[in-house]
Amino acid sequence: MPSFDLIVIGAGPGGYVCAIRAAQLGLRVAVAEGRATLGGTCLNVGCIPSKALLHATHMLHEAEENFARMGLVGAAPAVDWPRMRAYKDEVIGQNTKGIEFLFKKNGIEWLKGWASIPAPGRVQLGETVHEARAIVIATGSEASPLKGVTIDEEVIVTSTGALELGQIPKTLAVIGGGVIGLEMGSVYARLGAEVHVFEYLDAILPGMDAEVQKAFQRILTRQGLKFHTGVAVGTAERTGARARVEWTARKDGKPGSLEADAVLVATGRRPFTAGLGLEALGVALTARGQIVVDSRFETSVRGIHAIGDAVPGPMLAHKAEDEGIALAEILAGQAGHVNHALVPGVVYTHPEVATVGATEEALKEAGRPYRAGRFTLMGNARAKAAFAAEGFVKILADAETDRILGAHIIGPSAGELIHEVCVAMEFGAAAEDLARTCHAHPTLSEAVREAALACGAGPIHA
Repeated sequence: MPSFDLIVIGAGPGGYVCAIRAAQLGLRVAVAEGRATLGGTCLNVGCIPSKALLHATHMLHEAEENFARMGLVGAAPAVDWPRMRAYKDEVIGQNTKGIEFLFKKNGIEWLKGWASIPAPGRVQLGETVHEARAIVIATGSEASPLKGVTIDEEVIVTSTGALELGQIPKTLAVIGGGVIGLEMGSVYARLGAEVHVFEYLDAILPGMDAEVQKAFQRILTRQGLKFHTGVAVGTAERTGARARVEWTARKDGKPGSLEADAVLVATGRRPFTAGLGLEALGVALTARGQIVVDSRFETSVRGIHAIGDAVPGPMLAHKAEDEGIALAEILAGQAGHVNHALVPGVVYTHPEVATVGATEEALKEAGRPYRAGRFTLMGNARAKAAFAAEGFVKILADAETDRILGAHIIGPSAGELIHEVCVAMEFGAAAEDLARTCHAHPTLSEAVREAALACGAGPIHA
């Protein structure tokens, strides 16, 4: 039996990053992956391809809405959907091949096939059993099923099928008002589809700051998305080449229905751990099927660890990456650590939404005194020049110490701007520290500084 210091099961963002870091630290590492390409859901059918489509359709929107305003005169480009999908596939290929290169560079062995764990210290692929001092489960997640809805990945699809629709639907029903549903809904709305979003709760983006939820829904409504909040979808059934969605309003029980060319089921994800043999091993799971781990990412079975979507916490690629790095360092005898309180969340629509730390609602519920500094992008010259002044930056600071407790941004490049606040919070900075840091002009980041100023004497450009 070939022997390794570490075998990682799953080559998604958590798994491949863990493997690379462990190899850099001198461990002999192998990664078991059943897909034909590395990168997991994120690179193959998730984060990366969806961002390619978001970018392409944003360029289309700019050509249709803003080029003429800038003196760029001429007809907007027509959409070649097969070519746009090919561009998306090119992006996927570039990234997955990049990981293959990194595996070779770092001496990581790719064990091709679907793995199981017959016993601690053993990983089996087919008839071959490999031995390892430590095993890491980084198998990610899969779309959660919805009662009354049968997914065929042709008409009724998950996010995977939504990336591969044969044609642009005239009408798209999106079940779920979270990140995935809004991103893919935004793509198809820009391509001309009539998009209906159905959300069980009374607001989109569950768990985010309430002011962000309301403002973002207004913005997306102006972009053409139609929202049905506070509704319970009962069924979504295929009827030939189309589908019929039926729902009930939770408040008064009023029924509704819609015929759509495609239905995207985006009601969340669940850990993908089938076939690993966890039950036979005695690995403890939560009621939601997540693997229970301790502060060192070790499961209830010694020598078996888990990270990423398979364990509790937000199902985000960068959270999995951080856990992978920390675990690799722990296994190499170092002190790996993840600050789960500072994992940012981003919605990659246009405008983007980004958030980190506490919401106003959470602070109020905890009874913690705070100040909210808010700055609208209408006061930012760079945003106005780019016709992207919708949105705001909000920073929440402790009322006594001025320490930053959270930040919430709607606007262009929000997913980039949020990291300035993440770094500040990691080092325990006060809002005044951020406000007194010189920011280049003209930049979007000035809006972050203005929001920090608003926690004190007030912003300059508002």
